[in-house]
Order: sequence, then C-alpha cells, then structure tokens
Amino acid sequence: MPDISLTMIVVLCLAAFAAGWIDAVVGGGGLLLLPALILGLPSHTPAAYALGTNKAVAIVGTSGAAVTYARKAPVDVRTAVRIGLAALAGSSGGAFLAAGMSTEVLKPVIMVVLLAVAAFVILRPAFGTAPAPGPATRRQILTAIGLAGIGIGFYDGLIGPGTGTFLVLTLTAVLHLDLGAASATAKIVNCCSPNARLRSRRGDPHRGRLATFAWQGTVLWQLAALMAVFNLAGGTLGAHTALKKGSGFVRVVLLTVVFALVANMAYEQWSA
Repeated sequence: MPDISLTMIVVLCLAAFAAGWIDAVVGGGGLLLLPALILGLPSHTPAAYALGTNKAVAIVGTSGAAVTYARKAPVDVRTAVRIGLAALAGSSGGAFLAAGMSTEVLKPVIMVVLLAVAAFVILRPAFGTAPAPGPATRRQILTAIGLAGIGIGFYDGLIGPGTGTFLVLTLTAVLHLDLGAASATAKIVNCCSPNARLRSRRGDPHRGRLATFAWQGTVLWQLAALMAVFNLAGGTLGAHTALKKGSGFVRVVLLTVVFALVANMAYEQWSA
C-alpha cells in the first residue's frame, strides 16, 4: 500500500462513509468517493489504483444497502433483478459504441437534461411522493426493463455520470413508485450490473468489473478493506435513513446530487 498518513486514511474512511450514505439514499456516491481517492493517494500513484480501490469499496456499500432495502422496503426484487440484467446488456452495448466515438460532445446535452430534471422535480413537488397504487402491470414492467434497464444501462456504458439519478427518476415515473421505493429498487438493479467505468490514458472509454481491476493488480486491498467497512456502515445507515425519512427527504437529496452532477460535469468539460 502507498505511504499514506494516518490523517489521510481517516479522511478517506469518512469520505467512504459519506459516499455510502449518499449512494444508498439516491445514488451518486461516486461523486465523493472517487475524487477523494484521487486526491488522497500519493501524487505518483497511477489513476488505475484509485479506480480499482473505489470499485472494491463501493460494491460493498451498494450490496449492504441493497440487502437492507430488500429486507425492509416494499421492493419487487424479481422486477429489480430483471431490470438489472437488462442494464448489464445495455451497458455492454453502450461501451461497445463508446469505443468508437468521443463522448465529450454529449456531456453538455446531459447537463441540460439534468437541469431540466431538477426543474421538473422542483416544479412538481408531488412527483414521487405517492406510493404505487398496486402491483406493476406487465406493460409497466416491460417498459421499465426497456427504459431503466436497456436504455439507462446503454447510457451508463456510453457516458456514465448520473446513471443512478436517472435510474431513480425513471423507476419513479414508469412504475409509479415513490422516490424511496425507487431508490431501493435502484440499489438492487445496481447489484445486478456492477460495472465500473474506466478510461485509458488516450481517453478511450471501456468497461471493467472488480475482477478486472483485481486481475490487473490495481486494487489497494488493505486500504479498500478498511474503507469498505465505513462504506458499508454508511450504505446501511443511508438505507435506514431513506426508509425512515420518506420520499420528501429523498427528494431533497436527489436535487442536491443532480446539481452536484451538473457542477462536476461542467468542471470536467471546461477545465480540460
């Protein structure tokens, strides 16, 4: 493991806890966790180690949140798994297409979409506050598989940022879930398609899972194990918080994450 000060290890563990909490509530924990690792590791450490360690940590928190939601939230696990498998297929297609195109030109479009989403949520305060009137129909499930699974999975493979947020919003709109139930379903979907985005030094995007990082030897296992404990605690607490506080609380966190995503993408777009 690189030479990291005790103070920095503590900071990284706190970041892992906060990222786990955010990710469990509405997604987007990577906005905090990955930058923390990039900044916290010694400057000479290759970026691949931050990516690999980030994946090893995040998958633990995501799994913990998914288990908590599956046990305590009114989630249709079977439907969530179907959407997750469709997302896995969609992300593979998006990654294949991304290998032959520049995705930088699409980021301004995504930022506009995110801002439109934020405006919609603000202007429609009732959106995602009412629970589903009953079990989802076959048509709704197929639509969710197509849009939330294949569609957002394809976007995840092509570009990536905001996937969790788009997933929560799509599940809310299509399956008529409240934001809390949609967030819970999204965590199970995420566990079915646990991909991590990679970029080569030349900027060509491709996809890789934790097994790929491990095979390449780019996971700092000792640091990842310590941070994973905090990420798991944060993810579990975040799931309990979302279940206890309800859709109104999730709505506030959702808007915060949307604006953070836009700011992050704007910085990446115009600081290069």
